[in-house]
Amino acid sequence: MSSSSVPVSTLGVPRIGPRRELKAALESYWAGSTSATALLDAASGLRAASWARQHALGITHIPSNDFSLYDHVLDTSAMVGAIPAAYGWAGGNVSLDTYFALARGRAVASADACGHGHAGAAALEMTKWFDTNYHYMVPEFSKGQAFTLASTKSIDEFREAQSLGFHTRPVLIGPVTFLKLGKSADASLDPLALLPGLLPVYSEVLRLLAASGADWVQIDEPCLALDLDDATRAALRCAYDVLSRAAPPLRILCTSYFGGLNGNLDTALRLPVSGLHLDLVRGAQDLDRAIAQAPADLVLSLGVIDGRNVWRADLAAILDRIAPIVDQRGIDRVIVAPSCSLLHVPVDLELETTLDPELKSWLAFAVQKMDELRIIGRALSEGRGAVREVLEASGRAAAARRASPRIHNRTAAARLAQATPDMAHRHSPYPERRRRQQAQLGLPHFPTTTIGSFPQTDTVRKARAAHQKGTMSDAAYDTFLHQETEAAVRWQEEIGIDVLVHGEFERNDMVQYFGERLAGYACTRHGWVQSYGSRCVRPPVIFGDVFRPAPMTVAWTCYAQSLTRRPVKGMLTGPVTMLQWSFVRDDLPRDQVCRQIALALRDEVADLEQAGIRVIQIDEPALREGLPLRRAHWKAYLDSAVACFRLAASIVGDATQIHTHMCYSEFNDIIDSIGAMDADVISIETSRSKMELLEAFTSYRYPNEIGPGVYDIHSPRLPGVDEMAALLDRAQERLSAGQIWVNPDCGLKTRRWEEVRPALVNMVAAAHRLRAAQSSGGTNM
Repeated sequence: MSSSSVPVSTLGVPRIGPRRELKAALESYWAGSTSATALLDAASGLRAASWARQHALGITHIPSNDFSLYDHVLDTSAMVGAIPAAYGWAGGNVSLDTYFALARGRAVASADACGHGHAGAAALEMTKWFDTNYHYMVPEFSKGQAFTLASTKSIDEFREAQSLGFHTRPVLIGPVTFLKLGKSADASLDPLALLPGLLPVYSEVLRLLAASGADWVQIDEPCLALDLDDATRAALRCAYDVLSRAAPPLRILCTSYFGGLNGNLDTALRLPVSGLHLDLVRGAQDLDRAIAQAPADLVLSLGVIDGRNVWRADLAAILDRIAPIVDQRGIDRVIVAPSCSLLHVPVDLELETTLDPELKSWLAFAVQKMDELRIIGRALSEGRGAVREVLEASGRAAAARRASPRIHNRTAAARLAQATPDMAHRHSPYPERRRRQQAQLGLPHFPTTTIGSFPQTDTVRKARAAHQKGTMSDAAYDTFLHQETEAAVRWQEEIGIDVLVHGEFERNDMVQYFGERLAGYACTRHGWVQSYGSRCVRPPVIFGDVFRPAPMTVAWTCYAQSLTRRPVKGMLTGPVTMLQWSFVRDDLPRDQVCRQIALALRDEVADLEQAGIRVIQIDEPALREGLPLRRAHWKAYLDSAVACFRLAASIVGDATQIHTHMCYSEFNDIIDSIGAMDADVISIETSRSKMELLEAFTSYRYPNEIGPGVYDIHSPRLPGVDEMAALLDRAQERLSAGQIWVNPDCGLKTRRWEEVRPALVNMVAAAHRLRAAQSSGGTNM
């Protein structure tokens, strides 16, 4: 790097590969089709390609150890040896088998290559990474927790990059954030109390990195974007007092993102580190104070390119903002960077060969964002004249997007203006609705259902791909989908499920499917981002006003209902999730966009009810994830989210039962708002937490019905009848029998029929066992 140029950095990049190569390698390995060597070779190839891509794009601070086979928090648990006893780890390096057991569970007792036996074990709990749609594996701690260096991945990958000619900046999750992300079965344990035992492992890692030739290390402490108490601020000061002395002259860049530092800025500026990263997209308010108070020798990493959205930047406007800072501090005290890791955006816009050209001109994916960073760095180093044409093109694109008539729809805007508070209220309170719904549906105690989707088999995916390519006719594809739907309905009847679903074989994704049918949305072909492990999604892009041109789900739901006398659920994705799991326009307040979506879904709910569908599920798995990181902003968000859900749902009559679904959430903080949603039934993920998540509902005395998940669909483990019945017994300790539904944790799209069939048979058997026990007045076990 030239001493006369402004350094340009990424904080992390997508891991999955431009065409989801990591997904293919992982799933082939898990299926037993390829070896561990083949998986690790594929991973090495993806890392090498990523480093080369960044180098070619002009990135001067290239990260390493941002790659993961499953999850970077899980990698940190492996690094420090935070492996619960249930996984049979006996010390030494954490093996691939143990790593994936932590991530996915271990189905049955097994033996590794050395002949060591392993008992079956459930996967670690999984939850959302701050307010994103990325899931991380929750570390588990215990009193007396010992930490030891059990994975040298960060050092190995630095050396790997070095051998290829790339000098990288290794990335670590900071020790304080790591502890705050974890949990313990012992409620009396404060994870921060474990910090003294954790810091020696981090210090050892830093010494090994320095000995390997690293000069910078990036330590991510996104907990700085949260409301922190004095004890956590003291823990940060303690941690960096230790780490700053661990391996001089290795320099530490302390990195926070997803929001401003606000009241934590003073703490961050006083840490004994060489650099501090500021998220200037979501925390722009920090800039002036940081510039005024930062020590003269502190390097400031300026996160000016949005790492969480896909809109092309107005580069001239960014330069107007940061050029004076570079002039003031000097080019050796500033780094130009994205706001956060580019993990949260797709890889390369150039793969989108069929996207509308005008819309494409407004967008930037990871590759394009890196190029924007390069342009900014070059303009700061050489002057704007060196990149004048690019800056002018950026300005024209921003102006064209603002002026485009495609983003505004008068009818949608008028309808939003005419919406009234009364539209967000059901006709009668829940007890009266419940009486009418019981009369209408005639369901037994402990009614069984699923969350909505059934396995998207190779056959289903191949048929969809053939139809998209034009090699399968509309008529043939329609016939295929009817056959799949009928088979699913018949099988559900056969095993005795009470409320059926149509299986969603026509749907590619719970958000994309609706995005393809709503005006104001656009969908990509290759805009994949990682949700967890090998699970990738293609978030649609909300570029304009949203409305519903035509019914979206009515025909398929009615077809399924025509095949059976049992109730079939209409399945919709709720307005908050449609917003959270999309790339959202940034020229309109998010709550207004969400209300537009709610009105569009309201039309669909009305049409479903009019067609005779008496159970309608409006999924809101993203409601908790969207909670702002700062408590001061919670009420406004939750009030808006609840109002949007109710606006979508409340058009139905009392006898129509409204369900919602939420997964992988801590509910204590939002239980009042969940109650305010006034859904007749809520299904939630509880199997990994062993029903712990129900505590929020019992403390609140939640009055409506609840389906606590008894089958962890994110693990290949097959739970038995006894295991499911035991979970339901725990649920009965917290809920009345009349409140409890029996269902999996989540949709079954990603599982195989070979797993789903026996699991759901066991689930129905567990429900029958509870009914029998209730009738006899006995117990279930």
